[in-house]
Order: sequence, then C-alpha cells, then structure tokens
Amino acid sequence: MPTLPREQPEPSPAEPHKARRTAESFGVDAQRYDQARPAYPDALGARIVAGSPGPDVLDIGCGTGIAARQFQAAGCTVLGVEPDARMADFARARGLEVEVAAFEAWQPAGRTFDSVVAAQSWHWVDPVVGTVKAARVLRPEGRLAIFGHVYEPPAEVAEPFAAAFRRVAPDSPLSSQPARRPLDLYQAGYAKFADKIRETEQFNDPEQWRFDWQQSYTRDQWLDLLPTTGGLTQLRPDQLAEILDAVGDAIDSMGGRFTMNYTTLAATAVRVDTP
Repeated sequence: MPTLPREQPEPSPAEPHKARRTAESFGVDAQRYDQARPAYPDALGARIVAGSPGPDVLDIGCGTGIAARQFQAAGCTVLGVEPDARMADFARARGLEVEVAAFEAWQPAGRTFDSVVAAQSWHWVDPVVGTVKAARVLRPEGRLAIFGHVYEPPAEVAEPFAAAFRRVAPDSPLSSQPARRPLDLYQAGYAKFADKIRETEQFNDPEQWRFDWQQSYTRDQWLDLLPTTGGLTQLRPDQLAEILDAVGDAIDSMGGRFTMNYTTLAATAVRVDTP
C-alpha cells in the first residue's frame, strides 16, 4: 500500500501486474523479507513434486528463494526468475541459480521444465502472457502451480493497521480497501487464474487446492513481517513508524501475541501430453 502521487497513480488493485513500482519494491530489505515471510506448507510442495514428471523446477518471481529452497530440499533442481536484482542477489547467496528479468521478458533459450511454480508472485505477472509462456516452457505432462498465502490477521490487529494506513497514505488506491477481506475474494482470484490456464487450451482441467494452518506471532515478529508487505515497502520511515506503533499497541493490548489463521491457496494444472 505505497504512498503514490496523485498525478501519476499506479493501476488499481484489480491490475496488480501493471503496478511495477510496487512489484519491484520488495528488495528494499531482502534479508528482512527472507527472515520474516513464512514458508509454504510441506504438503503443498510434496503434492507438486509428486504430480510432476521430473525434478526440474522454474520458480517465477522467486524473490529471496523461500519456496525454491523448499523444492531444493525435496530433491529438485530449481532455476529462479526474479525482476529485482537485490532479491536475486540474496537468493544466489543462499545457493539458488537466478536470472534477473520479469517473466514476460525472460528468455528461456530453448529450456523446458517439469514444473513451473509461482509462489506469492503470479499477481505481478500479466495473466494472459504469463500463462501462455508457462505452457511453452513446460514439458509434456509438466505442472504449472500458482500459489500463495492469505494474509488476514484478526480484526483486533487489522483494524488499527487499516486506520493508521489511511492516515499516513490517503492517496494510495489501496487505502480505501476494508481492513479485512473475506477468504472468498482470494478464492475468486485463484479461480480467475484457473480460468486463464483453461483458456490456453494447453492444460488439462485446472484444480484448486487449499491448505489451512496456523502460526503464532509475537509483537516483534509481526512488526518485522509487516514492512515486507506490498502496502508498506515504499512508505517513508516516519509513515512506517506510525503504522507499526499503532499495530504494536494493538498487539500489546492482546497480551503481546496473536495467532494467525493462514490459508494457502493454489491453482494448478498439468500440461497436455503433446510437445
């Protein structure tokens, strides 16, 4: 939810792939991002690996390599594509091969993969161009898997955050959004991803997966994660401090910690068995 000048607004939240300043802002503190952001359910990774014809994975928008390292630990060979050189450098330092490019512009140079994954990143990719390109770089019976977490903290945390954000970033197109959005809005977004996959006619019928889990956060842990989210990566230090103070006070009033109910959603499909 960055503060944006009135005369040069970024696209609306309905077109996040066009909001390039936000999409490429997460590397401002790559180390914090890597340490604070949660990993993905082991069951999700295992299901992707088991449903793919081999171990070669292309990770679109790999960031610092959080998901990629999980696939590496499962025995996969992973190539990352990442538009932010700062994120790519961090991922390389952790043992991941990364090429710096937006996926739409990335040159596969004839390479193909058993799985193409996008972890918390597909909304930054053009949904039409990206899906067709993913099909092109997948081997027959290879799997495309688009997945991400639903970040919706309890109302006791979300409401003070939303109020503080509206104060410090009133010009942001995201400041008018409700403090908490229902899960079905996120599910509808993944249904649209599935529709785009289906429209290419190069995949078997897409599936939608759901994984529910919980994670407990202390005040410090949540305040460490918040600055890594897209709404806050471009705020001035004083704006960010005001928001973190408000959220920190709210968590203090809850006893200094809270439990987040996470849902990880996926839209996935297998490439048809034709070269």
